[in-house]
Amino acid sequence: MGCWLVVAPGAAWAAVRLGGWERGPLVHLLAYTPYAAGLSVLPLVGTLALRRWRAAAVAAVALAALAGVVLPRTIAGTTSDAGGPRLRVLTANIKHGEVDVAALVRLVREHRVDVLAVQELNSDFIEAFDAAGIGALLPHRIVDDPAVYVNGGLYSRVPLLGTGVHKDDSGFTQAYATVKLAGAAPLTIESVHSCAPLTVTDVPCWLAGLRGQQPATPDGPVRLLMGDFNATVDHAPLRALLATGYEDAAVNTGNGLRGTWRPIDHAFKAPPVAIDHVLIDPRLSVRAFAVWPLPGSDHSAVFAEISLPPA
Repeated sequence: MGCWLVVAPGAAWAAVRLGGWERGPLVHLLAYTPYAAGLSVLPLVGTLALRRWRAAAVAAVALAALAGVVLPRTIAGTTSDAGGPRLRVLTANIKHGEVDVAALVRLVREHRVDVLAVQELNSDFIEAFDAAGIGALLPHRIVDDPAVYVNGGLYSRVPLLGTGVHKDDSGFTQAYATVKLAGAAPLTIESVHSCAPLTVTDVPCWLAGLRGQQPATPDGPVRLLMGDFNATVDHAPLRALLATGYEDAAVNTGNGLRGTWRPIDHAFKAPPVAIDHVLIDPRLSVRAFAVWPLPGSDHSAVFAEISLPPA
């Protein structure tokens, strides 16, 4: 009986992950699937050592299932250059404006960022960001209503065309715009900030937010979504969004296990998980990817250099 009690959690975790059955508190747990995959080695070793062959077989199946969904994220894909000019993008959740503004400006300057997506904007941050000199680097912007911190805004080196605000059923608002580089097809970019499942009662809002994201349009406008999705690729709603045609830049480059968020305001320090993403149209290609610390925020900044298709 003891062996089965040890094996059961890993088997149940694998079943929920493969079946897309996360509900209620399972939504939070499933974000830590990569850690569960690593720990699932222990029940297999233990049952083999005790020669409990049936339990070992179940443990082996659970380990294979979890490893099968986690390990591919560490292997870079073989994508070719899209053929057009390159765009350097960065997304940063600034934790209700508590981020070190100078540090964020420094990242933009040092890494020659062309388009910055910012989540959890407010008036104080926007004012401080301007005072720190962001306007000289990224003079074009759409920040929606800065009084509402959940908004996702955009700052850009190049003009933002066709700007607007996307509001889904969760009530969150996200800025979007189109950029047009010389020699490249137009690219529509949206700053994503989906509802967070902070409690079990927030899960319907979380589902609505993810289901309300713009799907990929493989035969239409070239699209890029970047920001705080409050979901990992182990969550079924995000996988459904990817199934419309997007590729995750982190997974594409073998960086799919790089955590981007960790709680910093609680006594319990959970390990980081990857909930911030850059999702690209299949006609784009990722030439570089990085995750950098963002002082003052519980999120890291996520960077990607994208090759655009020619016009």
